[in-house]
Amino acid sequence: MKPFEQIVREHGAAVLRVCRAVLGPDQAEDAWSETFLAALRAYPDLPEGANVQAWLVTIAKRKAVDQHRSTARSPLPVEAVPDTPAPVPADTDGLWFALKTLPVRQREALAYHHLAGLPYAEVARVLGSSEAACRRSAADGIKKLRALYKEDSNGVL
Repeated sequence: MKPFEQIVREHGAAVLRVCRAVLGPDQAEDAWSETFLAALRAYPDLPEGANVQAWLVTIAKRKAVDQHRSTARSPLPVEAVPDTPAPVPADTDGLWFALKTLPVRQREALAYHHLAGLPYAEVARVLGSSEAACRRSAADGIKKLRALYKEDSNGVL
């Protein structure tokens, strides 16, 4: 087996891209750290010849679900409830805002296939779905992102 440090070097960037696409830039680094802590504990039991990147992305998906759940349970204190939505900051990452508009399944399919580079068969295994459904989700997500970028004329995306 390769040393775990080498696994982090080889796959760390792909896992971080997935975490950013699924969770957004604010929570991605925490999920990345949690992913590799869990992977370090489980690495000695990983079967020989396993797809390490798919294994890491599966762990990252579970950590993202955990973060979504903990965020949903945490109240956000505010002094006053605003009557209108907050304006989008000018320095916001437009891709994250575009990805956030997608349904979770489309966003995950795009992240796992296009950002992590997993084949659709592995994406289907990670998401607990069929390969055809994952292809459809990714295609629908790309179509919606293209429409958003085409419609945008003010430079937000």
